[in-house]
Amino acid sequence: EKDPVRPRGAADPAPARRRKRRLPVPLILLLPTAVVLVPLFGYPLYQLGLLSFMDFGQEQASGGVPARFIGFENYTRLFGDALFRDVLVQTMVFAAGCVVGTLVVGAALAVLLTRVGKWPRLILMFAALGAWAAPAMTGSTVWMFLFDTNLGLVNEVLGTDGHNWMYDKWPAFGLVGAVVVWHSFPFVMITLYAGIQAIPTSVLEAARLDGASTWTTFRRVMLPMLRPILTIVVIQSIIWDFKVFTQIYVMTNGGGIAGQNLTLNVYAYQQAFAGSDYSFGAAIGVVMTLILVVVTAFYIRALRRNGEEL
Repeated sequence: EKDPVRPRGAADPAPARRRKRRLPVPLILLLPTAVVLVPLFGYPLYQLGLLSFMDFGQEQASGGVPARFIGFENYTRLFGDALFRDVLVQTMVFAAGCVVGTLVVGAALAVLLTRVGKWPRLILMFAALGAWAAPAMTGSTVWMFLFDTNLGLVNEVLGTDGHNWMYDKWPAFGLVGAVVVWHSFPFVMITLYAGIQAIPTSVLEAARLDGASTWTTFRRVMLPMLRPILTIVVIQSIIWDFKVFTQIYVMTNGGGIAGQNLTLNVYAYQQAFAGSDYSFGAAIGVVMTLILVVVTAFYIRALRRNGEEL
């Protein structure tokens, strides 16, 4: 039987059928990864969500009292808690400040790498990689020694002996944010430097010949061409900085004076382990997970757009 005659100009349906037949192949290739990742991440998330609907404290953990299903009671209590709302707001403010600081420092140093010679560039890159490779616990402890009230080098240099940098709320957040930026800027610097290196040299030379300054060249030429990379870097930084725990917990001794420097991660830790209210801490963890899932969705969308442009 002959195929029906296609009207002139009509698309051949055969490629579409072939694409449909090839569609499952990427999914099949991802199956080995899914076999590992789904149990590794899915089961703990399932247990976290289940725990958030239970009444589960120290008595239940020790086996003396059975766990009891209480529905959305933990979430009702959570969203009615004024402290949770305050901690959520200051977590967002802290994360936003860290993201902006990381981008400014990383972008400035990425441009600087394109302007200096070979050896200064290598020294700067090795120094940045050293900050990036330092464990968060180690880096936080070193900064605490530098800003120590009685023996700190910073107080000695500034002549402010006895000044406690962690006493007030926002100076403490600023110092912890500086440590977070110190740990994070190398990723932004190296990523943007790689993006700048991919920009055609003729475009940058044309900007210089037109008399554009370094700032103008970056703002009018580099920045539009780096927008896909910047989008990914920004969203990645938001994910990292929103869930900062180690620096806050170590440098503020668990959340600062009267809990003034709490972030969501530290607040969840205090409720679950210090307060032995594991189900309430799990509810905080679920809320954090949902917020980060939304941010991750934007991250994946940005990755797909970047891939389509490439």
